[in-house]
Amino acid sequence: MDPAETAELYKRLGRARRVAVLTGAGVSAESGVPTFRGADGLWRKYRAEDLATPEAFRRDPKLVWEWYDWRRQLIARCQPNPAHQAIAFLERRSQDFLLITQNVDGLHRLAGSIRMVELHGNIWRVRCLEEGKTTENLDVPLQAIPPRCECGGLLRPDVVWFGEALPPEALQEAFDAAESCDVLLVVGTSAVVQPAASLPMVARQRGAYVVEVNLEPTPLTSLANESHHGKAAEILPRLLAFDSAFRNPHSAFEGPGGPCSP
Repeated sequence: MDPAETAELYKRLGRARRVAVLTGAGVSAESGVPTFRGADGLWRKYRAEDLATPEAFRRDPKLVWEWYDWRRQLIARCQPNPAHQAIAFLERRSQDFLLITQNVDGLHRLAGSIRMVELHGNIWRVRCLEEGKTTENLDVPLQAIPPRCECGGLLRPDVVWFGEALPPEALQEAFDAAESCDVLLVVGTSAVVQPAASLPMVARQRGAYVVEVNLEPTPLTSLANESHHGKAAEILPRLLAFDSAFRNPHSAFEGPGGPCSP
């Protein structure tokens, strides 16, 4: 990548008090996580839209959990890619940071990200329908289908299904970050699914420097300050000097604006 392409971003990151990152399915896809949507997402004779709903779970919780058990086994084989790692690196180099992800696979946390909002939940958490308690469940495969809580209540995946609203606390935290950040990176998302698609627009309106990294152009492309098209796992490490940081840990974000505070 031409150093001139990164100069302005380096300068912005070097001066930024608050940095935010929004990620979507494209980041996970580069780790081999299936999208579980569309023609390639068919399982048996079902589509995701047929199973990831409260109605489907009430009708047949065993069937829904069999699908989620299959999904969890596929995801368990996947590892974070360099895009995940570069984002975790950016967090360590930023004064105030928030990762906002639409992904439920847990790969960001596995890569080392800490300060994050999982807008659509996490497939490795379960929620008791009786007590409302949320706990982690890493069993692969599941020991029982459908799984049950210690209290005997039925457990459901702690993810947002079709027809359900996003958790209001998570959504508020995401919009607060978009309104207050100095730099926003938008990585691997189509920028069309609401309400997450509004976050870059809010950030741009509030004066943030918005950078898009995606395989192909999106509705955000013409509005972003920078757009880089290609694989996030290839572009993001170069864009953030993630690779060079291992050779010179003090070089990251040293551009015209000086080094970024750790």
